Amino acid sequence: MSGRGAARRGNLGLVDAADALAQLMELSTEIVEVVTAGEDGAPEAFTGCSPDRADELARAGLELVALASTGSPASRIQVERAGGGLHVVVEEGRTAVATTVADATAGLVTHDLRAALRRSAPGQVDA
Repeated sequence: MSGRGAARRGNLGLVDAADALAQLMELSTEIVEVVTAGEDGAPEAFTGCSPDRADELARAGLELVALASTGSPASRIQVERAGGGLHVVVEEGRTAVATTVADATAGLVTHDLRAALRRSAPGQVDA
């Protein structure tokens, strides 16, 4: 797997959220659905699901973050079920929510979601 991570760090520049998620889905065999949401909770981009499902996932991710943020804000949440998992990553006010296959590698999914958020950060300029 280290080769896969090294390949990702190559020449992937900043892109819009939809492109970042499309590239994420090309690289990940563990993510089934993914949505990014802005600070207002509205989906920015999604793939692997319908617009209604993207709304549901974004809402569920934000609700989990609110529930888990007792004292300090949660930046990562993972929920495992028999059929798969739900992973939520928050960075700089934006949220990425993904469903995964069963027994997904949590650290890799978290890394991939953070990378997608960073690569599609609004206001960033590709150097």
